[in-house]
Amino acid sequence: MKKVLFATAATMAITAVAAEAAEVKLGGYGRFGIGYLEDRSDEDGADDTILVSRFRLNIDGITETDGGVRFEARVRMQADENASNGEAGSAVLNGPRFSVIYGGLRVDAGNVAGSFDNLANYYGNEPGLESFIGQYSGVDYGFLGYSSTGAGANAVFFQYAVGDFAFGASYDTDGTGDRDRWDISATYTFSNITAALAYGQTDNDDVVDDESLLVLTLGGEWGDFGGTLFVADDDVDDPDLNGTAWGLSLAWNIGAATTLTAAYGDGNADNDNQQYGIGAIYDLGGGASLRGGLGRQKRGDEDGQVRADFGAQFNF
Repeated sequence: MKKVLFATAATMAITAVAAEAAEVKLGGYGRFGIGYLEDRSDEDGADDTILVSRFRLNIDGITETDGGVRFEARVRMQADENASNGEAGSAVLNGPRFSVIYGGLRVDAGNVAGSFDNLANYYGNEPGLESFIGQYSGVDYGFLGYSSTGAGANAVFFQYAVGDFAFGASYDTDGTGDRDRWDISATYTFSNITAALAYGQTDNDDVVDDESLLVLTLGGEWGDFGGTLFVADDDVDDPDLNGTAWGLSLAWNIGAATTLTAAYGDGNADNDNQQYGIGAIYDLGGGASLRGGLGRQKRGDEDGQVRADFGAQFNF
């Protein structure tokens, strides 16, 4: 009986030590409100105004070795509305991302974000509850991005940060040998300004031309005011989408709880997507806020569409 008790106590002690060395963290956000898209009913059959929503839950498993090497794994559960019919969507669990972190070195594998998706100030300040206006709208190159609702590309991302510099790179393939995609980036922060440069290339088979993207971003903060600049050059298979893209975004804290945002994006290709708009965020405290935006989007010579939304977002 004593042997059983001692064995049980030892097992509980080992379990307790293991529990202290590893942890599982839950976090994310929810948002809901009203979204308007001019002539949505002409395209998808849904009403122009629908109920928009998102539930996002990140599940992170974390442990750290005695030598200070940190291991992480993440999966994400997300549910969005179906914008084509205005109905609620089902929650989906995405592909996992695995990470090894030591000092300034980070290596991600699986469903990862590449150098562009991780690039400082690529997305800038996006107005609206749904962040539907972006300075990057004129970019048509398909770079490696983290998938919130799918399996992802099953790729590798590397990043090393030292002092004010950071360097990144990623690589993925379609598994058949018909396509290889890679990108690299460099970031430098001086005082209150961050500059970032990234280049990526997709090597396709003989049927589709090789594609590439070059991006330069600048971002800074001056008291209650912040802004970003965006310039890119993409070379894709469709000649109507090739060319230079540019944009900017702004954020201005006009009080203790209110922030105004604005963004503009465009490009010189015949069929680039132009977007511009403004937004506002009112902080309610406790991780909750009211958000809304008003803007316009237009691709090539098509008729433009007015877009707007308003609702609440809360973090948990």
